[in-house]
Amino acid sequence: MDNNSTSNEREVTENVQPWWQRFMAGLNEFYHAPYRQTMARAARDEEDFFMLLMFAESLGIDNPASFYTLELQPLFLENFHEWHTRMGMDRCPFDHVGCC
Repeated sequence: MDNNSTSNEREVTENVQPWWQRFMAGLNEFYHAPYRQTMARAARDEEDFFMLLMFAESLGIDNPASFYTLELQPLFLENFHEWHTRMGMDRCPFDHVGCC
């Protein structure tokens, strides 16, 4: 009988913890869900601004930070096509980049 009570206590403890984690995950989702789209839009705007800073010198805009951003251009070149189409440029503005 003592073995059964220990087994039942163990099952209750195992069932409570996943329930509590599911409850906390639900509360987290309830709190973050209304802001998810706003945060995604803000992150996309920051990324767009960063891409503009990186490629500003190539687009003919004076950029005082071009020395620091020049070495990052090869890393972000794969995202350049979706960025310039999102910014309203139908074709790639660079002659040396063949993305379109």
